[in-house]
Amino acid sequence: MKATVIGTFGKTDVFKTVELSKPEVKAGHVVVKVAASSVNTIDMMIRDMGEALPFHPQLPGILGMDFAGIVDAVGEGVTDYTVGDEVYGCAGGLGDLQGSLAEYMLADINLIAHKPDNISMREAAALPLVGITAYEGLVRAGITAGQKVLVHGGAGGVGHVAIQLARHFGSEVFATGAAGEQTDLISKLGATAIDFKSESVADYVEKYTSGAGFDVIFDSVGGTNLNNSIEAAKLNGQIATTLSMHEQDLTMLHMKGLSLHVVFMLLPMIYNVGRAEHGKILKAMAKIVEAGELQPVLDAKEFALADAGKAHDRLASGQAIGKVVVSI
Repeated sequence: MKATVIGTFGKTDVFKTVELSKPEVKAGHVVVKVAASSVNTIDMMIRDMGEALPFHPQLPGILGMDFAGIVDAVGEGVTDYTVGDEVYGCAGGLGDLQGSLAEYMLADINLIAHKPDNISMREAAALPLVGITAYEGLVRAGITAGQKVLVHGGAGGVGHVAIQLARHFGSEVFATGAAGEQTDLISKLGATAIDFKSESVADYVEKYTSGAGFDVIFDSVGGTNLNNSIEAAKLNGQIATTLSMHEQDLTMLHMKGLSLHVVFMLLPMIYNVGRAEHGKILKAMAKIVEAGELQPVLDAKEFALADAGKAHDRLASGQAIGKVVVSI
């Protein structure tokens, strides 16, 4: 099979396309003929940081976590999938799990689900990592119908899915972004757009919650932006964040009685613990997609397997609107 690999860590021009042996199926797994893979920020972190991360792949490594494709072979004990089934998932690209920037990959059936019928392979490949992250964060924050939910980074990969899932759960959704394409997308997705550069936290909390604060905040920006989430949350409110690798003064978290949920969706893949939960979320999201309540947004630029490095560059540029996808 053809695969795009990296031969070293810490550089952007490390991708090369090579011929490798096709993976062999094993019990509890399927081999998937990959149709598309999407690029996530964590892929770039692994590429750049390499051995500084405990879950880095061995070199030469095949990156890519998300994928959509067709089942090519079925392992012992697998009953829910047959050859020819269309599937999607997030099942490789770290540790000893081969990534999806290849014509074929081996996938644990606990990390996949049948692809939604009403979207393309490229669209399906854009959804797993960001979708599982958004779904897990909102559910852990106890989202319920009628709440006011604030999504930080609403035009991003995770953020644009969080908006749609929050609306699916019956919430009134608000989201921050930069004025222009980002706020336009946020509005298109059915949320009230907030230009974070021109509106202060105090201003939009007063404007949209009469000063009380938001019930649930999904912070896909993280880092120091967590302070904005704390300021925007109501008393005894809920915050879910995808990035908290920094020192943080928790005084106001305490004074407002807030609950903080940190979402690191790679844990089941890294430690092989609780993987079946990812499969359940993927199945639930497929139903939401098929109901017309969730649509992944793809960046306008298209890339082939040999252009994986350019796809990484596109995501790193900050100019992508929607998910960057590589067609295999």
